[in-house]
Amino acid sequence: MDCSICSSMPFILRPPRNTICVACYEGARNAITLMNKLEIDHHSKSTHNTTPTASSSPNSCKPQPLGNLSKWITNMKEIEEDLHKKISFLGGLIVAFRNQIHTDIQLQPGNNGPIIPAHRALLAARSEIFRNMLDSDGCKAPPSDTITLPELNTEELESLLEFLYSGNLGFDKLEKHVYSLFVAADKYDIPYLQDFCERYMLSSLNATNVLEILEISDVCSNKTLKETALNFIVRNMEDIVFSAKYEVFAPKNPHLGMQITRAFLMDAKTKRINGV
Repeated sequence: MDCSICSSMPFILRPPRNTICVACYEGARNAITLMNKLEIDHHSKSTHNTTPTASSSPNSCKPQPLGNLSKWITNMKEIEEDLHKKISFLGGLIVAFRNQIHTDIQLQPGNNGPIIPAHRALLAARSEIFRNMLDSDGCKAPPSDTITLPELNTEELESLLEFLYSGNLGFDKLEKHVYSLFVAADKYDIPYLQDFCERYMLSSLNATNVLEILEISDVCSNKTLKETALNFIVRNMEDIVFSAKYEVFAPKNPHLGMQITRAFLMDAKTKRINGV
């Protein structure tokens, strides 16, 4: 079918000239759905903590016509630019950390590496656990006091602090330390770092690292990671179970080995019932 949108020469289309192909139709429908969702989300946030009225209900938002797409994209671009400015503004915190400006607490890694100066206020703001530690009697001494993070070596602690100060971490450091950072985020209650590490692990999941991700998800009781890893293992059962990594993994984690077996059997049963 000739398409009035994606055709290379729409001006010579045969009547009717308002027909579109399936791909363009799906694309337009998805764009409208996304615009409506973001409009409802924005409307809900703007009316948060105000007295609800009939006119302020998210359901009162009218569907956005596709003709508003250009305006919507422009608005999204302005929001993106504003976020970049905010990130740049907050970047001064990482400068204060790197240059050790007015630091008032010292952190000791678990491998007895060099002590790293930091700021009490920032640690307390980023983690309720750190806040409780710093509010305890043991940390009310002069600023020369030190707290130890025994589960992190020097590089891991530096990466954790870089994330706490900047809200981001370079790919190389994330790839190298993602498991230890994920565990630290769970232990010290840093939800944003947990989400950051989780997204990376989900996007990088493969046959080489799936057993490690399953093990970490179990330690941190992360349901999403665990289910995704188990499903991946079930789909690639032979390659993973007969690998050298699994021979090391199974004796250390018998309960996870049992869960893998159960997941595989349940998947086989479901396929058998559905005639797959």
